[in-house]
Amino acid sequence: MLKYFRVISILEGLSFLAILSISFGLVSRDFVFQLGMTHGVLFMLYLFLSLIVSNKQQWSLLTWLSLFVASIVPFAFIGVEIFLSRTSGYQKPAEA
Repeated sequence: MLKYFRVISILEGLSFLAILSISFGLVSRDFVFQLGMTHGVLFMLYLFLSLIVSNKQQWSLLTWLSLFVASIVPFAFIGVEIFLSRTSGYQKPAEA
């Protein structure tokens, strides 16, 4: 489940940045509805999975609130990814 949460976290963060780029006029406004709907679905999945993962990992309320706030702050998904990669115990294999 943590793996799915990591993927959704990255996708949600990237979709948020895309919406911000449309808001500032960097990208054509023709995609506002589609991108907004996609971001909304990803945001809801992010919140749902964050609750499930925080329950399974037995994270504190403060940790979950930090993940929630990170979903609102641009570029914070990078910090969330670093936190989740450390939490999952994933390590790069040593080079021979």
